[in-house]
Amino acid sequence: MKKILITGAAGFIGHNLSKRLLDDGRTVVGLDNLNNYYDPELKKARLAELLVYEGFTHAEFDMADREKMAKLFEKEQFDGVVNLAAQAGVRYSLINPHSYVDTNLVGFVNVLEGCRHTRVKHLLYASSSSVYGANTKMPFSVHDNVDHPVSLYAASKKANELMAHSYSHLFGLNTTGLRFFTVYGPWGRPDMALFLFTKAILEGRPIDVFNNGNMERDFTYIDDIVEGVVRLIDNLPVANPSWSGEAPDPASSYCPWRVYNIGNNSKEKLMRYIEVLEDCLGKKAEKNFLPMQDGDVPATYADVSDLVREIDFKPATTIEEGVKNFVDWYRGYYKI
Repeated sequence: MKKILITGAAGFIGHNLSKRLLDDGRTVVGLDNLNNYYDPELKKARLAELLVYEGFTHAEFDMADREKMAKLFEKEQFDGVVNLAAQAGVRYSLINPHSYVDTNLVGFVNVLEGCRHTRVKHLLYASSSSVYGANTKMPFSVHDNVDHPVSLYAASKKANELMAHSYSHLFGLNTTGLRFFTVYGPWGRPDMALFLFTKAILEGRPIDVFNNGNMERDFTYIDDIVEGVVRLIDNLPVANPSWSGEAPDPASSYCPWRVYNIGNNSKEKLMRYIEVLEDCLGKKAEKNFLPMQDGDVPATYADVSDLVREIDFKPATTIEEGVKNFVDWYRGYYKI
């Protein structure tokens, strides 16, 4: 896979993945519409780091634009595609549901069609731990059914997995879904807890702690996410010879389609996460305890046994190390 399209290249994961692939000597075409869901200046700063690479080019338009997407695929003839562009955020999906349809559904169909018509060898796409929805059996396994989403965002990600399966079935397109678990680290998203908490604590404002602090998350450091994706890019999915329609395995298929969890395989209490952040900042947080928000879940916890078996990799960065790296980046970026 020498030439790869990264959608959402100016985003948190897209930026870090693009840098890694470019450092490895691959050619990357980045696609991003630089929308204002959060500070576009942060996206432009990430993009500036990529534009210094000779092997990087950037296309700026919305992937819901069918005609431009078709032309991009036809012109570039990609070996592989990693679809990371999405309207993110569980809570925002309660406010602006149509944006999730435009990007996560319409945009994803355009990606699938581009891959189909230009014979892309492998499509990897971001799914989410949110697809586990109302499931309570821990750790979350890709072999469990995920048919009860509790937000439109989660439903759109489950839809991506189903849409990819139909293209794997109909056209033999190799597709791999990546269920990311609470990604954090340098260059992170301003709408996520670590960024919000850090900003508020340094400004002397209280932080909002939902479900009265009784939350657990499988916090996964960005470098571990990137390592998992890089190893999977050249790991083409194959049909599962033991797959049966009588007892269907939700993680595999009779066609070249797979889904994987990429998580730290450990639950951390939100209050512990905040304690680590306080230690790194050298400042205590004033906490505003609130009930759980609609669309949220009390805990996430990834079973990554399939990932370990397939690519011999298990994320393992501790929150102590990861949060410190984020705080160091934050202070440097904002000159604090």
